[in-house]
Amino acid sequence: MPSPPPEATPESAGSLPIDQVIDQAFQPIASFFSGIVMYTVPVGDVEVPLIVVWLIAGASFFTVYLGGINIRGFRHALRIVRGLEDDGDEPGDVSHFQALTTAVSGTVGVGNIAHVAVAVSIGGAGAAFWLVVAGFLGMASKFAECTLGVKYRRQNPDGSVSGGPMYFLDRGLAEHGWPRLGRGLALYYGVCVLLGSVGVGMFQANQAFAQFVTVTGEGESFAAGQGWIFGLFLAISVAAVILGGIRVIASVTARLVPAMAALYISTGLYVIGTHIDRLPDAVVRIVTQAFSPEGAAGGVLGVVVLGFRRAAFSNEAGIGSSAIAHSAVKTKEPLTQGFVAMLEPFIDTVIVCSITALVITTGLEPGELGTGVVSGVELTSAAFGRAVSWFPAVLSVVIFLFAYSTLISWSYYGLEGCAYLFGSSRAVRVSFNLFYCSCAVVGCTTTLAAILDFTDAMIFAMAFANLIGLYFLAPELRSDLDVYWARIRARDAKA
Repeated sequence: MPSPPPEATPESAGSLPIDQVIDQAFQPIASFFSGIVMYTVPVGDVEVPLIVVWLIAGASFFTVYLGGINIRGFRHALRIVRGLEDDGDEPGDVSHFQALTTAVSGTVGVGNIAHVAVAVSIGGAGAAFWLVVAGFLGMASKFAECTLGVKYRRQNPDGSVSGGPMYFLDRGLAEHGWPRLGRGLALYYGVCVLLGSVGVGMFQANQAFAQFVTVTGEGESFAAGQGWIFGLFLAISVAAVILGGIRVIASVTARLVPAMAALYISTGLYVIGTHIDRLPDAVVRIVTQAFSPEGAAGGVLGVVVLGFRRAAFSNEAGIGSSAIAHSAVKTKEPLTQGFVAMLEPFIDTVIVCSITALVITTGLEPGELGTGVVSGVELTSAAFGRAVSWFPAVLSVVIFLFAYSTLISWSYYGLEGCAYLFGSSRAVRVSFNLFYCSCAVVGCTTTLAAILDFTDAMIFAMAFANLIGLYFLAPELRSDLDVYWARIRARDAKA
């Protein structure tokens, strides 16, 4: 990533390159929001963000409360996504598979490459262990929020559907006698998802540009000081898809996600294979350092918090954003999409993030990890380059595709938040899409640290309202699940 810009002086401010002007304007905004949302309390030597504790508690609660749904519902989820549980003509806009790929494209992105690198660069190999644990527990949160998103979705006048936390907070809590609380939380969530989509878009664009600069030669490349050009190209590419709405988005992601995931997984496994002699040691370091870390993250608690924080950003379990995409599914039974949604953290974190962690820990020396210095996609790129010199170029293609698909999906999330707040007129939708695309330019001209501050703040702010709604509706959700399982058992007994 290009180095942070120098401080401007009154004499030089007027002649700063556009990249530095945008960066210096954005940093105070990022610090402001981060200071509010990411409030920390000292626990020993560790500053623990309360919002991360909130997410850990939510994921753990729903894992237990729903009877280990992330384990006992896994096989059933695979049947649904394969179409074996479909009943034919059902309301909605997209298939179970398309809803999954749209949501996965919003989670399987540059974060799977960069956030793992951020975690291990600060906390060492052990942070990867807790990242995977967070992904496993997050499967239960994802089940809950996506089921309720479909259950309380709204049928629009044009025949399309809108759903997600805004609607189960508003309509769900109203049905339980809390209309004002539900409406207030829904409005709050709508603002957060709108701003969160902007933050995610900037992060994806930032890391795609960082890898492009790395491959073309940082400091020597024309691109190193021209992030706005890369961002503009990315913005135009995204606009070409998102103006078509959810059906076009789902159609594109259904083709793009499997291809890009296969490309990254295959190259990642090749890198691990070239260092197969280091694999046992890497696995041992990941597990042992999870409980006795050697990094600069503040002991075991610091590494746990770091792993969960990066996992939440990567798979969005407990955040509620994916429920917006899953709510567009064609189904009469909300629980079926909850099962499908569980596969998302499994694919995103348990599989893809684990591969990234093993690529880094086998490809780099132990002394290069846990340094306490924030490093993103460049760290993963270095590990790829140790295996095959030209692999960083392949990684550039993967990262661009990851960034592109995530930008597409999050545009839909932000648009739905905007439509909930301001209505779904054509003027509102066009205005948001233009604003959203312009943020790719900002992402390519701003430092990673500032973008992480802003994006973390917006993403985690969404979790506050989302989990409150999930707790209120948890008894209803468990009752629905019990009825569903009983129906499935009765059907299977007759077969």
